Amino acid sequence: MYKAVQTRMRALVCRMRAARRDAGMVTSEYAMGIVAAVAFAVVLYKVVTSGQVSAQLQDIVKQALDARM
Repeated sequence: MYKAVQTRMRALVCRMRAARRDAGMVTSEYAMGIVAAVAFAVVLYKVVTSGQVSAQLQDIVKQALDARM
């Protein structure tokens, strides 16, 4: 029985090691992920700093500061 358990444990460890080797991204995938994140950040920055959104955010802050407690 001990040998059977030991064999199963070895097989499980080998499968986990094989899965771990294929789990990561390669350098080109990291680069594409960074480019996509930067592009999204630029779009978000443009939206937040636009005149209409900025005015609405200022109104929200002003209402929050003027609220009675």
